[in-house]
Amino acid sequence: MSWGFWISKLTTNQMASLDHTLCLLFIISSLHVLPSSATPLNKLKTATAIRQVNRRGPYIGLVTVFETEENAFLGSVDFRPDPAHPFLDLSGRRFRIGKIHGKKVVYVRCGIGMVNAAAATQQMIDVFNMKGIVHFGIAGNINNSMSIGDVSIPKQITNAGLWDWLNQEKAEGDEYAAYLDFGKYTVPQGDGSDSMLGSIGYSYEELYSVSIGHKNSPKKVFWINTTQEWLQLAAGLEKMELLQCVNETLCLPEKPKLVVGLKAATANTFVDNAAYRDFLYDTFGVSSSDMESSAVAMTCVSNGYPVIVIRGLSDLAGAQTGDNAVRKFGSLAATNTARAVLEFIKKLPPNYNLNSYV
Repeated sequence: MSWGFWISKLTTNQMASLDHTLCLLFIISSLHVLPSSATPLNKLKTATAIRQVNRRGPYIGLVTVFETEENAFLGSVDFRPDPAHPFLDLSGRRFRIGKIHGKKVVYVRCGIGMVNAAAATQQMIDVFNMKGIVHFGIAGNINNSMSIGDVSIPKQITNAGLWDWLNQEKAEGDEYAAYLDFGKYTVPQGDGSDSMLGSIGYSYEELYSVSIGHKNSPKKVFWINTTQEWLQLAAGLEKMELLQCVNETLCLPEKPKLVVGLKAATANTFVDNAAYRDFLYDTFGVSSSDMESSAVAMTCVSNGYPVIVIRGLSDLAGAQTGDNAVRKFGSLAATNTARAVLEFIKKLPPNYNLNSYV
């Protein structure tokens, strides 16, 4: 028999008792996600606020990374804070609760790097009543057919920072997804000299997921897929208008475009090197590089939640002449990303079944 069957048989008094019991269980279970330094009274207040917020859910989660992206987003959208609980501060982060175009959202700035991204995403999923996660920010451009200011919504993301630094005596085999041989990058190029740095082998992620049949048995994966149904919704954004100018005197040579269905790489490394940029494109076929996306995507997939990644290209990841362009065009890329996020939120149906997206 289902829970619904038994609940339907309860009397009014039994239902009230059950609701009270579940409320206590929720508050007690919520305390473990609150800071240990908080007083018991503050913990109880926060847990009560979480319960009240979740009663008004479910929500779409919005996760960005740093202040430039946050300023562009909050400055571009009509974010209407929840009148009772406009935000909750958890683990040093501010989770903003509200609506955008009538859609209920919880927004957080996670901070730079994969650990920050995974921690904030997992906390959002654990604490709040979520439908899915929209992750967004800026990224380096790895693909010569793309340009600064363009927006990429990838279908697959890899963790290009998970690798083994190999012993020089080790021969290449099939245990790694790819190899980077430092000897091939000696100067003068192609003289065949060996490098004492040897080579690195790019490893596979171990994905623990609710969708995997065997418990506590991870699946080795190199690519994390974003949610197909959300990608199909996002395909309708490819003709949207994006900004071309930072101001009256600083503009891009061409109008930016939005592209759905490319690949992306993530690592705890800011890429500003032409040779490594070419290696990433030639080896993995990725079009963008950032420091958080695969962590957010993997956390969502592990928990069985829909996820989409939207990244604006802010620089050429080392292919430029002179200084990196992120300081000149980072704000423009962030604004174009914010516009794309807003249009995607508009396209989401007001109500849908979470299970149909996982």
